[in-house]
Amino acid sequence: MNWRPCAGTSRKPRARVNAAIRRFFARRGVLEVETPVLSGGAPLDPGVESWCASAPGGASGYLQTSPEYPMKRLLADGSGDIYQIARVFRGEERGRRHNPEFTLLEWYRQGYDDGRLMDEVLDLVQAVAAEDRAWARPVGTATRVAYAELFRGELGLDPLTCSAVQCARAAHEAGLELTGNLDRDGWLDALMALVLAPRFPRDRLTFIVDYPESQAILARSNPRAVGYASRFELYWGDLELANGFHELTDPAVFLKRREADRARRERQEQPIPEADEYFAQAMQSGLPDCSGVALGIDRLLMRLLDVDDITGVIDFPWGRA
Repeated sequence: MNWRPCAGTSRKPRARVNAAIRRFFARRGVLEVETPVLSGGAPLDPGVESWCASAPGGASGYLQTSPEYPMKRLLADGSGDIYQIARVFRGEERGRRHNPEFTLLEWYRQGYDDGRLMDEVLDLVQAVAAEDRAWARPVGTATRVAYAELFRGELGLDPLTCSAVQCARAAHEAGLELTGNLDRDGWLDALMALVLAPRFPRDRLTFIVDYPESQAILARSNPRAVGYASRFELYWGDLELANGFHELTDPAVFLKRREADRARRERQEQPIPEADEYFAQAMQSGLPDCSGVALGIDRLLMRLLDVDDITGVIDFPWGRA
């Protein structure tokens, strides 16, 4: 057993990154907030599993997978533009690029659509990368590619109409062999992460925009493309850094999508957590027009410091925490 923390060389860079983020938002008048790590409810998104926590007296809750729900409750309460550097937890996420506990920067901008927020995400990444000349910087301008265009062009798949069997065939032809009972959205996620993202230029930033609505429970429908939502992801090379939405504000659509996620969990025999009814009430109360994004600080550090394993930027990864 080794008691020593793992990431001594990234300790000072992490502090500088956090300080740069706080300066960035202070200059723009965005308020830093804090929200609970422990909650009575959790998201039902089948792609994200929550950690459960219990007390000796029998009380129990969920460790937050992101601060999204309570931050949106703040927005509904009139907070204005806000950001948070938060510790978050996700079950079954462990590997070279995953640790069950990690650090997420999340922020919300009122009156922004997803395109304007993407511009700000770029500003932030460039500002942080400029903190140290020894750190890597993304090369050139960021590319924006529509999700459907990417799948049609690279794999010959229409994301809205393809079947799970067709996705599995495309994966096999691309040299990807997976086992398990994946539905179409599960296959699309796998193809994006394991086949398409590795084709992105390593030293450049790529935005993938307009995801299928079935993969964007909290994003509003895209007015330019039926069946798609105003969601984007940012990649630096093949590494996903950020996930953002032009936020859904219609409570009826939210409840309908949440039930669809619940049904998908039942079909896939996944655990079904308690839903966060406080958040549902906040949606009913009225979420202002806004866009929001979550950016993984550990992964940003990996790219800035040219580190390929997340344990190189986390002092106490799972197994040594």
